[in-house]
Amino acid sequence: MSREIRITPSILNADFGNLNAEIAKIADVSDLIHLDVMDNIFVPNFTFDFESARAIIQSSPIGVDAHLMVANADEVAPQYAEAGCSSVTVHAEAVTNIAATLRSIRKQGSRAGLAVKPNTAIDSYAEFTDLVDMFLIMTVEPGFGGQKFMADMMEKVRKTRSIIGDRPIWLQVDGGISLETIEIAVAAGADTFVAGSAVFKAQDPAAMVVSLRELAISVAN
Repeated sequence: MSREIRITPSILNADFGNLNAEIAKIADVSDLIHLDVMDNIFVPNFTFDFESARAIIQSSPIGVDAHLMVANADEVAPQYAEAGCSSVTVHAEAVTNIAATLRSIRKQGSRAGLAVKPNTAIDSYAEFTDLVDMFLIMTVEPGFGGQKFMADMMEKVRKTRSIIGDRPIWLQVDGGISLETIEIAVAAGADTFVAGSAVFKAQDPAAMVVSLRELAISVAN
């Protein structure tokens, strides 16, 4: 069975001082922009506060896929949805009431995503399949870009694909995605890919997005 493939470049490795130009480089060939929001509490790094993130969301020429690596996800996730994100993903480890938060994201008109860190099993979250539009399996420890892809996470990806079954839920992988690793992730069942360093450190970021998509499609189909 063929799968629709989505490439969502992360601006974590882009030039923060020239983000509009960086996003413009890949806007025409990407499905969404992946916005990594870190608070230096849930993860040991800080990227954007809400006001800075909202400015990016509202100025982006394509939809924004917000990945909230923050401690107070229950409170802030609906704000990101209300700000206009196409998709808002929260971490299972950082949410007090998963069901209520996912419903709040959807209520504001965004797709609702649920992410798990490498050491978190996916089994406990199978009950939320009716409330999620995307599961995100981290293939690195969240917090920093440019980390090495964790191939041992592919068993979790396969298990998540089994949990999803025929439901129209996206299966995203985030961390270390490149021309060398995307085939492995596709073969395990992923269909939505976050690529940061591979895209924004490439000589031609747009061409890299196209290459990643073509390679993934060749495996998926």
